[in-house]
Amino acid sequence: MRAAVLLTLALSGPAAAAPCGGDFEAFLQAMVAEAVAAGVPPEAAQGFIGGARQDPKVLKADRAQGVFRKTFLDFSQSLISKARLSAARAKSAELDAIFTRAEADYGVPRGVLLAFWTFETDLGKVQGDFNTRDALATLSHDCRRPEMFQPQLLAAARLYAQGDFDPATTGAWAGEIGQVQMLPHDILERGVDGDGDGHVRLKTSAADALLSGANLLRHHGWQAGQPWLTEITLPADFDWALTGLGTEKSTADWAALGVTARAGGLPAMDGAFILLPQGRKGPAFLAYPNFRVLFDWNQSFTYVLTAAYFATRIDGAAPYAAGQPDPALSLDQMKALQEKLAARGYDVGQIDGILGAGTRDAVQKEQIRLGLPADAWPTAELLALL
Repeated sequence: MRAAVLLTLALSGPAAAAPCGGDFEAFLQAMVAEAVAAGVPPEAAQGFIGGARQDPKVLKADRAQGVFRKTFLDFSQSLISKARLSAARAKSAELDAIFTRAEADYGVPRGVLLAFWTFETDLGKVQGDFNTRDALATLSHDCRRPEMFQPQLLAAARLYAQGDFDPATTGAWAGEIGQVQMLPHDILERGVDGDGDGHVRLKTSAADALLSGANLLRHHGWQAGQPWLTEITLPADFDWALTGLGTEKSTADWAALGVTARAGGLPAMDGAFILLPQGRKGPAFLAYPNFRVLFDWNQSFTYVLTAAYFATRIDGAAPYAAGQPDPALSLDQMKALQEKLAARGYDVGQIDGILGAGTRDAVQKEQIRLGLPADAWPTAELLALL
């Protein structure tokens, strides 16, 4: 699943210097030279990178990603089932010692790890069948995002030189490996030998995978002992322009505006923000700083919100109140909306029919301008007015 969106864990700093496109074999030799310059022994660099092959199925997968055009309700209901909830809770009991260690050492609660483990690979059962080396080489050669993938190919070569990467390794189409789908550089830098065998084996060791995932989230800023998401109810006369990722208040300030937890109470927190994935007539959540950390695992708003919500369900929260949202726009309507927003100067990214953060922000600003309820949910009425 994580491979179905833009890579979120791309390295900071300069990209590898090998040119994209052109003759693939010449490109591989340029990458071999990059690996050697980065300290990989020449024989290992040639043996690993030089043996890669292009995989057209990888490019096809990279251009697809239509699953993220689903609404939050459709997406979450397709991923979350009683069977998956029961399986996650069973794993929580079975591997209690590992999850206890993850929280003690890295501050990451079991619900969050179980949610991503479930969504990424169905608790390790479906890890992907793309050859990882070939996938990384193919995407490094492709000129769409070489700056993201070339450093990952080099990291895989370093793992190979250390004896920790089999060229036959398989995983997701974008190069993620193992039960929680981590990229080679993150394995290299933040992998944890959870079972004490001297290796980090994310494909076969649940302990390695879960503790590595926890270490990764801590690296990105996860705050131990802090919440990430609460389902809420809002008054009918709420100022919808205050919703979205851009407006933060303390929970006390939100409570003063009429925000209440649907069950229990609100934690005392600063930096909380309201999420309405399908507008004011659908589910409503109050999210906290830890929620933002999850975007370093996956940049899809719908995916992250679904995972965060599933984590609360694993921990005992009730199912959300689905409400009765206004109908979603069709793919063609969404693309037409994005084109109109782009023509007005908004940065909505690619015209792809996906309601991403840029499109949501633009929709909300146009709703304010037009005097509509500014809940960032695009409707046929808004499209007609534009």
